[in-house]
Amino acid sequence: MENDIPKAYDAKKAEDGIYKRWEESGFFNPDNLPGKRKKSFYIPMPPPNATGVLHAGHAVMLSIQDIATRFQRMRGKLALWLPGTDHAAIATQAVVEKIIAKEGKTRQGMGREKFLERVDEFIKNSQDTIHVQMRRMGASCDWSREHYTLDEGLSHAVSEAFVRMYNDGLIYRGHRIVNWCPRCGSTLADDEVEYKTQKAKLFYIKYGRFTIATTRPETKVGDTALAVNPDDLRYKDYIGKEYDIELASIKIHIKVIADIAIDPGFGTGALGVTPAHSLIDYEMAKNYNLPIIQVIGQDGKMTQSAGVYAGMDVKSAREKFVEDLTKASLIEKIEEVENNLSVCYRCGTAIEPMPSEQWFVDVNKKLRITNYGLRIPQKEASLKEMALYVVRSKQIKIIPERFEKIYFNWMENLHDWCISRQIWFGHRIPVWYKEKEIYVGAEPPKGEGWKQDPDTLDTWFSSGLWTFSTLGWPEKTKDLKTYHPATLMETAYDILFFWVARMIIMSNYLMKEAPFETVYIHGLIKDKNGQKMSKSKPETTIDPVGMIEKYGADAMRLALVIGNTPGNDSRLYEEKIAGFRNFTNKLWNISRFIFTSVEKIQLVLEAPAPKTFSDKYILKTFENIKSIVTQDLEEYRFSQAGEVLREFTWGEFADWYIEIAKIRSTKSEIRNKTQNPKPKTFSSPLVGEDGRGGLETEKQEILLYILEQLLILWHPFMPFVTEEIWKNFQTDELLMMRQWPKVNNTLHNQSKSIVNDFTQIQKIIIATRNLKAENGLASRHDVPIAFYAKKSSLKALHLDEMKAIIERLAGVKIELVTQYSKKRPKQSAFTVVGVVEIYLSITGIIDVDAKQKEIADKEAYIKTLEQKLSNKEFTTKAPKQIIEKEKQKLLLQKDELHKLKGSINNLI
Repeated sequence: MENDIPKAYDAKKAEDGIYKRWEESGFFNPDNLPGKRKKSFYIPMPPPNATGVLHAGHAVMLSIQDIATRFQRMRGKLALWLPGTDHAAIATQAVVEKIIAKEGKTRQGMGREKFLERVDEFIKNSQDTIHVQMRRMGASCDWSREHYTLDEGLSHAVSEAFVRMYNDGLIYRGHRIVNWCPRCGSTLADDEVEYKTQKAKLFYIKYGRFTIATTRPETKVGDTALAVNPDDLRYKDYIGKEYDIELASIKIHIKVIADIAIDPGFGTGALGVTPAHSLIDYEMAKNYNLPIIQVIGQDGKMTQSAGVYAGMDVKSAREKFVEDLTKASLIEKIEEVENNLSVCYRCGTAIEPMPSEQWFVDVNKKLRITNYGLRIPQKEASLKEMALYVVRSKQIKIIPERFEKIYFNWMENLHDWCISRQIWFGHRIPVWYKEKEIYVGAEPPKGEGWKQDPDTLDTWFSSGLWTFSTLGWPEKTKDLKTYHPATLMETAYDILFFWVARMIIMSNYLMKEAPFETVYIHGLIKDKNGQKMSKSKPETTIDPVGMIEKYGADAMRLALVIGNTPGNDSRLYEEKIAGFRNFTNKLWNISRFIFTSVEKIQLVLEAPAPKTFSDKYILKTFENIKSIVTQDLEEYRFSQAGEVLREFTWGEFADWYIEIAKIRSTKSEIRNKTQNPKPKTFSSPLVGEDGRGGLETEKQEILLYILEQLLILWHPFMPFVTEEIWKNFQTDELLMMRQWPKVNNTLHNQSKSIVNDFTQIQKIIIATRNLKAENGLASRHDVPIAFYAKKSSLKALHLDEMKAIIERLAGVKIELVTQYSKKRPKQSAFTVVGVVEIYLSITGIIDVDAKQKEIADKEAYIKTLEQKLSNKEFTTKAPKQIIEKEKQKLLLQKDELHKLKGSINNLI
């Protein structure tokens, strides 16, 4: 039989084969898409770090971007979703160093070349794992255009960008305070520093004739000034004077300076200035021409300038210095305070601010921008000003908008960007030295004796070029012309500054245009209790691939997207994924019912003419749904679109229209009024007496029409199960390539009264069911009931036509009463829905006297419980759990009493 459909959807069995068909079709590559597609849609995938496996954060990113790409591909656009991986220099080097340490090796012992070979081997294995996982998620990205940030082409782009910026004076080498991680042995950018709240000690140290407060006493051996607020009268007479101060065995020379940055309320209002180990102090040193003495080295140990503490690690030096100060009676007091410890975002090691010669991007240097396409009114602007302008002028839209303020605040306070890193893995800085000569170029200089700068570039420098380097820049390629700027950049808010801001800076300068039109920001994925998922807490983590194995990719995707609003964190847990697996099965069962109930499975491309009230309702409602979902997806409201679709699919379509369709023949809904009015129903799946479809022809066409388009609407969200269902239409065309449904304006623009009136019918059915249930009649299907309404109301609500439908769905036998003069039936439970009064006769069904006795007994029991809980002897001596149990019992009894009284009060 043509309509033989498996009873259950087996995701595990179907998904790999489906993805293989998609990939082999070549349609992930926009070059292969059929038809004339003039408009492009481009998403550059945020490249996952090539250091391990995908986590829930990657999974939500892949789900959202795949939805957007599949939707725009079906909308007839050149949809390019460009994948790739990031070399993640610091993180990757740290991981590989840990691996070789277990083998008893070090990178220094291996040498640079051998170590980098080992890193490349590790990355290749990681990338293979990531590729498999992305395919398991259903990612329809163009694998033929995949890139890696250390690809030859991208490496050339990085060198070219450096050279251009250097030649324009935007990159310089300077000696200044940087964030140094002793563990990684490298600098970090300001936004790569994380802050961890901790309990710390605030030491009050006698400082000559002054007293200062500090949480880092070991750095005081490098002080060169004492800073006070110019308005602090306590220190007014000391400003400008110099003093020799002895701190245990260390002698320092300081000058008293006045600076408005000093808070008179902190500590004693006087602070020791250590220019080499604080950015604020360093700026003071420049302003007041102070000496800079480095007392902590890049290895995290005290330098020779620290005197007797030289060679000690910071912690040991602090303990020894405090001990020596105490012996010298120079510790006045110690307080416990809470402060923020600066730590490396990769390894968690405490950051040491220290002076170092590094490469920087000047974000404040003015450039002539008259030939730029940024629509900035002035002739000159800095990188910072351009980055601010493109967002303020809405050339880049950020969703949700509240993140614009955060972006502005970060960008306005942006310092020059330190781009050099003292690690081996990454893009080498394209600078060579020979004696006093320096050469900067994309290719090595000719001749002997040149040595390349040993440092590598900040990973964010290369990934900042991602939107255009992956399209072939600096060459003027067809891809660059077709796709740049990107339509959508979708990412998590935790890399808004790490990555998004840098892409804006780099594209504004190098491409002379913004890198993308819209930035969509998703929140973090947390566990069931709202905790951040952490590898150190396995109970908080969700393995996407493990959940796909158990529940299927579609369920995983829905759980990540529906209920996930932009910019807000969302919770993910197994029960949630299992719930969406149930919905996947529901869609399969809906489809199976339709396929096994029609004479022939075929595509119905035009909306069938509605013949009944329920036909009109479902077709108009469906056109409304198409319009809403399309607009939601165009405006990146992914969760709302999914919620609307789910409500229609499970509610209006399955629970209402299909249930109505099962009622094959009634006096008013299906048959002509002159035919036999006796209803005839078929259990699901419906089949007629001849073995053919048991539904009327118009119902079959409507169900097939809606199902075909419903599968298209669901496809971006649930690509696997919809593609598997689609195969039953016996067409060679992939559902993935089906054209997005257009709204039928004739149906869409029909009177709203169709929906309003059918909604009233639904409310009547629900109210009738509730009335039966409240009176213990839920299981009966022949309960007599009377509807009182005016003739005009009957006509408006199609009650005469819908009578048989209501009877079947509510399990009642209806009497329609239009004479309001007729007395209401005695001994009836009743309710009102709009203009319809509903009376359920309980004569001979419910024993009113027994109900009243039950009420009296319940009231007596409640009184006993109340007396018990008001007894102080009980409440003071009984265990808390016993008291709480009695309170819950009282609440339950009161609720039951309320329901009992309601069932009696509704009687007339």
